[in-house]
Amino acid sequence: MRRQLEHGYELDDDRSRLDLDVVHGFLTRAYWAEGRTPATVARLVAGAARVVGVYRDGETVGFCRVESDGVTYALLLDVFVLPQHRGRGLGIELVREAVELGPHADLRWELRTRDARSLYERFGFGPPDVDRQMTRPGTRRS
Repeated sequence: MRRQLEHGYELDDDRSRLDLDVVHGFLTRAYWAEGRTPATVARLVAGAARVVGVYRDGETVGFCRVESDGVTYALLLDVFVLPQHRGRGLGIELVREAVELGPHADLRWELRTRDARSLYERFGFGPPDVDRQMTRPGTRRS
C-alpha cells in the first residue's frame, strides 16, 4: 500500500522505508515507551503484523504499529506524528489506514492511551476503561 496525501505527504506500509532512528528517537521519549532501546524498536517493527509510516520527501515523520493474531484481535501501538508535522490531519490518515483500510479492519481493536482519545473515538473506539484501554468492536463473522 502506498497512498499520497496532501502537501507532499504519503503513507506507506513498506517497513523497509522506515527510518528506525527517527522512530526510536520519538518513542524513547514518549510516556508509553520511554527508555526503549534501538534493538527493541527494531525487533518490534520487524515482528509487527503491520507498520504504517508517514513520509515527506522520503523522511519518516509519523508511524504506527499493529500487532494481531490475524483472526480475532488487533492492537494499535506506538502511534505518533512528529510535532513539526502535526495539525495537517496526518494522525487521522495514519489511524484510518491502520484500522479501517488495512487487512485487520474487521477484527476487534484495542489500544491504550491517555491522550488523543477524540482521534480514536472517531474510528469507533469506545471510552477508555480504568487502565486507559480503548476498544473497537470487530465486524468479522465466524
